[in-house]
Amino acid sequence: MAAEEEACCVVTVSAPPGDSGSCSGVVLSRDPALVLCQGALLTPFLRHGAEAWGQPGLVLPNALRPCPRLRVLLPPSPGTLRLDGSLRQHEAQLLALVPCGAFRRALAQAFGEQWRFGGEAAGDGRALHWFAWLRVPGLDAPGGGWTAWASAGGLRKGEGLVACGSPFGALCPDLFLNTLSRGVVSNVAGEENALVLTDARCLPGTEGGGAFVPSPAGPRLVAVIAASFCWKGVEWVGLTLLCSLAAVLRSSAGVLEEAGVAAVPPAPGRVAAVPAGGWQDPLGWAALVECGAAWGSGVLLAPRLLLTCRHVVEESVPLRVTLAPGPDQAATIRGHVLFATEESSPFDVAAVELEESVPGFVPPCLADTFLPGEEVSVVGFGALGRACGPSVTAGVLSAVVAVAGRPVMLQTTCAVHGGSSGSPLVSSRSGRLLGIVASNTRDTDAGATYPHLNFCIPITILQPSIARYRRTGDPAAFAGLNRAGEGVRAAWRLQRQPGPPSKL
Repeated sequence: MAAEEEACCVVTVSAPPGDSGSCSGVVLSRDPALVLCQGALLTPFLRHGAEAWGQPGLVLPNALRPCPRLRVLLPPSPGTLRLDGSLRQHEAQLLALVPCGAFRRALAQAFGEQWRFGGEAAGDGRALHWFAWLRVPGLDAPGGGWTAWASAGGLRKGEGLVACGSPFGALCPDLFLNTLSRGVVSNVAGEENALVLTDARCLPGTEGGGAFVPSPAGPRLVAVIAASFCWKGVEWVGLTLLCSLAAVLRSSAGVLEEAGVAAVPPAPGRVAAVPAGGWQDPLGWAALVECGAAWGSGVLLAPRLLLTCRHVVEESVPLRVTLAPGPDQAATIRGHVLFATEESSPFDVAAVELEESVPGFVPPCLADTFLPGEEVSVVGFGALGRACGPSVTAGVLSAVVAVAGRPVMLQTTCAVHGGSSGSPLVSSRSGRLLGIVASNTRDTDAGATYPHLNFCIPITILQPSIARYRRTGDPAAFAGLNRAGEGVRAAWRLQRQPGPPSKL
């Protein structure tokens, strides 16, 4: 059994005449045994309902309706043989519901009113920053100690992590208990990174489960799943919301002291991941591009040259370009549009010249080949805009679309959102720039947006124009992007010729 699975469980609650609920949880201590889970699970069992989430202090067990039964479900003990595959079940008692102030403040900082969060245990947004501490006597193991954990303050965007939770909670734990999902740290916000976003795929019921980072000594628990789904307006963002375990522990010091538990410090020895390409950090290539009320992303190719998408900019409107790593440290430089492709061009591209050079800028290495199936990442300002600096999402290069043997479109499985247009697409293996993001997919019949299917312009399409401009300084060097054949146009219309108009 993986260490992540050993630390995770399912928490169920029930009360007459038949009300019930469930979510995931993490076993933090074995001496005495304590389990942490999402507080929203208990909303239906509170005497005053969701109004309890508006108070600033703890919610104690006497705030619950009479006789709710709490249980913790775990996999069979390691090393035991259970032919029927039965789970261990233990009675639990609520110690307290605790609000995590640092997480609440980070939510307010990073997300506006357009944002909604979902999942079986996260239906009421007011409960997102509340967590439940459970005492589970049946799990007591003298000398068992704490689950190894790490502070989220040392996380880097793009660093790999593993989420562990139970989809659908207690619905079918024999099949879904402690399912693993791999992703990266997409973004962070708040004090000591109290809030973490990841592109690890989580489902309803995983709320309360754990997120782990690798280390030479084994996985370290770093955060708790707060919400499995995020929407911005009507757009499904495809990211999972995590709360730093360190932030929860700071908020819970009084509860732990009352329970006679001393929280152990973070485990030593964790080593953060090296950025893609080793010697170059793609976060330094990405920029926020704002043009009037519109905004998107861009990729720096030279100290004063940036590429973005045509639909992000207007030639007569002043531009502001904000450079990574984030709004607190980044500089904002004005720029102007050198060239923008025509509306009829399949290549949605604009070249921007900055009024000042970016000091110390190291340009990206450009790819000349594409390998379907290779691991890639997108670095851009999708969804969150300037709130937390660029986000990172990872996936694979799912397809290379070629016309007459020449790549004209790249497809990836990275989560791409509104605001990601112009983001750099980077090879995780070589660190080379593969292309720029042009769009994700919207089904016009269903009205649904699919962030994990998106389309990028290969850098090999753009490189000749870039080289010509660097040599001549003439913006007309990009004019060739307007001269594309019908096969290329059809590919970017997402349809075959001849045939009916595409619904995508």
